[in-house]
Amino acid sequence: MADPAASARRTAPAASAPHDITGLVLAGGQGSRMGGVDKGLQTFRGTPLARHALHRLQPQVGAVLLSANRNAKDYAVWGAPVLADGVADFAGPLAGFLAGLQHCSTGWLLTVPCDTPLFPTDLAQRLAQAAQAAGTALAIAAAPESDAGTGATVLRRQPVFCLLRATLQADLAGYLDSGGRKIGAWLARHPCAVAAFDRPGDDPQAFANANTLAELQALEHARPA
Repeated sequence: MADPAASARRTAPAASAPHDITGLVLAGGQGSRMGGVDKGLQTFRGTPLARHALHRLQPQVGAVLLSANRNAKDYAVWGAPVLADGVADFAGPLAGFLAGLQHCSTGWLLTVPCDTPLFPTDLAQRLAQAAQAAGTALAIAAAPESDAGTGATVLRRQPVFCLLRATLQADLAGYLDSGGRKIGAWLARHPCAVAAFDRPGDDPQAFANANTLAELQALEHARPA
């Protein structure tokens, strides 16, 4: 049987320019830790989170899409195509990945969650460089954080910040059809490059996310990036 990961590697030309990449903002979750509100419509510095993410992502890619499972009309006014999951019952970010791949007209898809408003403005470039250097069809971000047990600084992977080759669509669809939902388990099926955002000058708040309204308010007061 052919190895789907090897096949994806062979057919994964480098994402060498923004027009090779479609960006996808993920706003399709239930917002359970925010009391069930639609997280993408909560404001950050006067702008809904999902719209803020679109603005931050647009200069890095050739086209943008938005994944949302509620309030589609509210999202549609921003001009990006709005995609609902094809998998029922809020199946998680991988369902958003698949919807994005099904509507992606470029060779690569870059995913970002709506609840991490300070993500790097060079995210696409550095993930593409990591994928090209490793010869992989997947690349994810990683950022330093303090280990709760030891206090040591460790690199924590940020798998929802993912650059993936469009040829992975069939493999992802099969994984979801089989009942798979965990992003880490799906990524483990394929060679995956990691781009570390730990250079001097990288924003230590870049991957801080807002799971609660209190965390969102705290990010409001973080220094502008």
